[in-house]
Amino acid sequence: MIAAGGSGTRLWPRSRRRTPKHMLPLGASGKPLVAETYERVRPLVDEVWVLTEAAQVDPLRRLLPDVDPARYIVEPVARGTTSAYGLAAMTIAARDPEAVLTCFPADHVITKPAQFARAIKAAAKLAAQGEAIVLIGLEPTHPSTGLGYIHTAGALSQSGVKALRVDGFREKPDLETARQFLAEGDYYWNLAMFNFRADRLEAELRAHAPAHHRGLKRVLEARAARHEEAAARAYARLPNVAIDYSVMERTQNLLLVPARFGWADIGAWPELAALRRPDRDGNVVEGPALLLDSRDNLVLVEGKLIATIGLEDLVVVEGEEAILICPRSRAQEVKRVVEELGRRGLTEYL
Repeated sequence: MIAAGGSGTRLWPRSRRRTPKHMLPLGASGKPLVAETYERVRPLVDEVWVLTEAAQVDPLRRLLPDVDPARYIVEPVARGTTSAYGLAAMTIAARDPEAVLTCFPADHVITKPAQFARAIKAAAKLAAQGEAIVLIGLEPTHPSTGLGYIHTAGALSQSGVKALRVDGFREKPDLETARQFLAEGDYYWNLAMFNFRADRLEAELRAHAPAHHRGLKRVLEARAARHEEAAARAYARLPNVAIDYSVMERTQNLLLVPARFGWADIGAWPELAALRRPDRDGNVVEGPALLLDSRDNLVLVEGKLIATIGLEDLVVVEGEEAILICPRSRAQEVKRVVEELGRRGLTEYL
């Protein structure tokens, strides 16, 4: 199940409503991230499904021509990950309640694919037993303050797979806390990669998110009767809650498969720069640019020549209809631009 939703507001002006982050060629292959994800997971599973919202179906079908159109699970509107993954699980459960869903965000960059594949196969094998939701936890390589962590306590071996019991979740920490997590060794980066049997997640929704479970049943009943407008109305009334809070932090049925593979979630422009080879002055440049006495900049341009003199530590990104310029240190604030454009009614730039 490739989860392909959202817009990646911190990657504006390239990431926009009609070209969200996962549709952009941000990885090393030059292909859209969602296409890279499809190619990565296709050899590992029996079927590839796509979970997305109605507005993104047509462009995704163009980017993923090998995915059967019948294997799209479509949210009428975005209502949070509890609604989205619940819709996926309950849709599949109606066909095969024991089907194992391995859920992948569409916008991650993965290197060392063999190690990635081993982790996914191990997690799916555990999830197939139907007793637990199985997470992939990445062994941290540095004290990151930009990622959530999963705390583990105690190991087990089940069906030949070594796993860890999940003790709890930790929000993005400050630097000192992140260093402590790294030193203790019981903490793993949370990649939002979930593995579960369809009936397992439905049972967890019934126990921990009953409003979602009741509402999703109404959605599926309306769709079975071919009343898509009624389904959309029912879906729009669902609570907008992340599955981390509604299920993952409440259930006692969580396991974690620890993994080591190259990974990046390009959440902001400096993170993309870290994946590119800089020039001798520390600049990462794509497109026609002339940089004089300029250091440690990220410059991404398409049609026009960009010339700089004496600039340092800036992000310069040309989009189709807009240009972003900001210090690298404030690149996480780009979503403020998106919010302000919306408030001012300048939606043609979103």
